[in-house]
Amino acid sequence: MAGLEALYASARAAISCPQDALLCGIHWELVRHGYRCLGAGEQPGPDERKSELLPAGWQANKELYTLRYKSTDDSRELLLKAIMVEDSMILNVMDRSSQKVADVTLTVADYINPEHLDDFHKVYKNTEELKTRIASGIIAPFGAPTEKAKKEPQAEKKDPAFPRDYDPLRVPPRQPAGTREPSWPSPMGPFSVGGEDLDPLGGRGGGMIVDPLRSGFPRPGLDPSAGLPSRLPPGAVPPGARFDPFGPLGANTSGPNPDHLPPPGYEDMFM
Repeated sequence: MAGLEALYASARAAISCPQDALLCGIHWELVRHGYRCLGAGEQPGPDERKSELLPAGWQANKELYTLRYKSTDDSRELLLKAIMVEDSMILNVMDRSSQKVADVTLTVADYINPEHLDDFHKVYKNTEELKTRIASGIIAPFGAPTEKAKKEPQAEKKDPAFPRDYDPLRVPPRQPAGTREPSWPSPMGPFSVGGEDLDPLGGRGGGMIVDPLRSGFPRPGLDPSAGLPSRLPPGAVPPGARFDPFGPLGANTSGPNPDHLPPPGYEDMFM
């Protein structure tokens, strides 16, 4: 029972019988569970303040001990009366605000060695059982006081979907033309249909106007030898180079036909 030794040493001059020693142990259990003693007797005295020590005159009546306690959070004030009946001590505790009462009966000889009142290390016995009896019979019915929580600023909530340095107004860096990925999904994807219409600001383009160059069908590259009597030698046009053919596209070159998508009213003779 850490702390009880110092309390017992401070109260040793007033301890003259086994019940005094038992009450000292009970007092320390209340202190350990968040209560402080205000004074002896039922009525408050002048200049009272909460203390871990036993008040003056606490042992004046060996048959009836009366002490008042207050919780560290000021939520409860208890009135403790310890009544001696033969070799037993009856503890009667009342919460003055709710008028709730708790009772515990302890046999003094179960916890105190009367022949060792001068030796703290021998005067108490069965201390774990005494702790359990006080905790279950007195502390539990009223509830242990709670320490006042320190107000701490709440951590700033951040959306886990965005990185720590995310800035919606920042312009992303430009990528080299050769490494830039296309801004449209694969047209062969099963969920790509209608994506441009659902997200017109997504930068994918297209929408309900079908782009034949992105239709998903294979499209052969342009023939740089078109319009020449003979073909250019291999390597004359580097792969991927921008190149305009020398002549018009051949008849067999596949590609979109301008008549596939005539302008509105194309067949209206009055326009």
